[in-house]
Amino acid sequence: MSVESAGPGLGPLCPEHGQALSWFCCSERRPVCAACAGLGGRCRGHRIRRAEERAEELRNKIVDQCERLQFHSASIAKYVAEVLPGKNQRAASTASAARELVIQRLAVVRSLCESEEQRLLEQVHGEEERAHQSILTQRVHWTEALQKLDTIRTSLVGMLTHLDDLQLIQKEQEIFERTEEAEGILDPQESHKLNFNEKCIRSPRLTQLWVTAVLGSLSGTEDVRIDERTVSPFLQLSDDRRTLTFNAKKSKACADAPERFDHWPNALAATSFQAGLHTWMVNVQNSCAYKVGVALGQLPRKGSGSDSRLGHNTFSWVFSRYDQEFRFSHDGQHEPLGLLRCPTQLGVLLDLQAQELLFYEPASGTVLHTHHVPFSGPLFPVFAVADQTISIIR
Repeated sequence: MSVESAGPGLGPLCPEHGQALSWFCCSERRPVCAACAGLGGRCRGHRIRRAEERAEELRNKIVDQCERLQFHSASIAKYVAEVLPGKNQRAASTASAARELVIQRLAVVRSLCESEEQRLLEQVHGEEERAHQSILTQRVHWTEALQKLDTIRTSLVGMLTHLDDLQLIQKEQEIFERTEEAEGILDPQESHKLNFNEKCIRSPRLTQLWVTAVLGSLSGTEDVRIDERTVSPFLQLSDDRRTLTFNAKKSKACADAPERFDHWPNALAATSFQAGLHTWMVNVQNSCAYKVGVALGQLPRKGSGSDSRLGHNTFSWVFSRYDQEFRFSHDGQHEPLGLLRCPTQLGVLLDLQAQELLFYEPASGTVLHTHHVPFSGPLFPVFAVADQTISIIR
């Protein structure tokens, strides 16, 4: 290509031809003079651009990068100002609730478990400290990231403001390195390490001691009775509304109703619980196929699908037996339970303050299974039987 001189200019001259470095060789990535770019020059046949065009391109890149840095900084600043303080407050609140629960439970059996109280409170304190330390580490990290981004942006803005075309071109490598450094600072990500881990207060020893103490201190179990409107046509309800008997033949005497289960052999209690501590017991010695637990009132009643089958949906939590297999079921997830013997009675303990559901053997007070979950509404005792009878014990 034919290249003319861009005219006299300030700055260094070509060491070979003594002319102004007014052109840019894209192949060799350096400023050259018109003679270098001409037909007899060393850059003959290379892709040549005017130096001011290359400088303008770099300016545009810097402007774009500065805008990205500004948005990046705003995102991180919002995270530090809004998310981290909330994490800190929630961790403190959760730790406080966990501490209160530990103290309340251990107060019931303090003479038996002073050492357990101390151990668990230390774990709560340690977990709280860990959560606070994680949050502090995050705050320091992202504050440093903000400072680094601000430093990079200030440097780039300084280049954009104070350097002429040639100086800007000569700084291209530094611009690239700073841009790459900025792009290496990623956005904040959600991390479980910033949350208080409530599992730190779960102790089989505490649970067993607490259940034993609670059962010994309660004046009696709840007066749970079956709501006859919900009883499946495959079940027969006793006059006192406490015993369910399975019948393989569907009863024609049951009038259909919106509340009634029409396929699975289920029944709901007439009473629901939404606060406090509640326990009831069921005699299961005559049945080899039953389910006992709790369910939300929204549990569907109609059809043969999983949405109305206990333990196969999000509305029900049940302990079940089929022949010699025992398991806990919820939302289609089934956890096998390794029981050494078949219980003749099954106790249910519902602690709505702690959002905890326990199944135990009344004769020994042995805890058979514990489940922690945030329940979303009032809970009804729920029952199913597909072999002989089960009875609520009063």
